[in-house]
Amino acid sequence: MTDRQVAPACALAFSGGKDSMLALDRLQRAGYTITSLVTLYDGATGRVRFHGTPLAVMQAQAAALGLPLRAYPTEPATFEDVFLTALADLRAAGGSALAFGDIHLADVRAWYETRVIAAGLAHLEPLWGDAPADLAAEVIQRGYRAIITCIEEATADSAWLGRELTPDLLAAFAARGIDICGERGEYHTLVTDGPAFHAPLAVRPGAVHAANGFRQLDIHLA
Repeated sequence: MTDRQVAPACALAFSGGKDSMLALDRLQRAGYTITSLVTLYDGATGRVRFHGTPLAVMQAQAAALGLPLRAYPTEPATFEDVFLTALADLRAAGGSALAFGDIHLADVRAWYETRVIAAGLAHLEPLWGDAPADLAAEVIQRGYRAIITCIEEATADSAWLGRELTPDLLAAFAARGIDICGERGEYHTLVTDGPAFHAPLAVRPGAVHAANGFRQLDIHLA
C-alpha cells in the first residue's frame, strides 16, 4: 500500500459490512492504526442506509472491535453537508487520512475522494481494483462472519436474508449473475466476528421489511 508513508494512521468510513471490515483488516495487517470508524446513518430510521443496521448494533460492533465510532445522522438533503462536517471533525481531531471499502465503482470513489482531499485528508482505498470474487473469498478465508441483512428484490434471492456468507453462497451469487460483492446494491451484510474482534457481536434476527424494491432483515442485539 503506497500511502503508508503518508498516513500510518487513518480513520475508516464504516458500514459494518464485509467490504469495510475487509478494508479494516487489510489496513491493520499493513501496519496502519485505525483511529476511529466513521458512520453516516439515516436520522429518520436510526439505521445505516441500505444495510438496515440499527445504530445501537453499530455501536456494539465498534465496541467489539475496540474502536471509537463517530456516528452522524443524515437525510438525503443533508448527506453532503453532514459528510463534510465529519471530515472537518476528523481534521480538527488531528486526523490525516480517511479510508474506504470501495472496489470498482469509479463514480462513487470520485465523489468521496474529491471531498476528502479538499478537506486536507489523504484518501485510501485498500480494496480498490481487486476482483470481487477474490475479495468475498478473502472475507471468509480470514475468518469473518458476515450475515446478509438486505437484498435487492430484482437481482437477489430473498432466501439469502439472514444467511452467513459461505463459499456455497458465493457460488449462488455467481450462478445468479450478480456482482459477487454486491457492489451495485444486490445485497448488504453485517459482520459479527473475525480476527479484528475482541469479542463476537451477539445479535439475533427480527422481522423482514420490504420497501422500495429491497428486503431488509431487522437485527437486534442478543
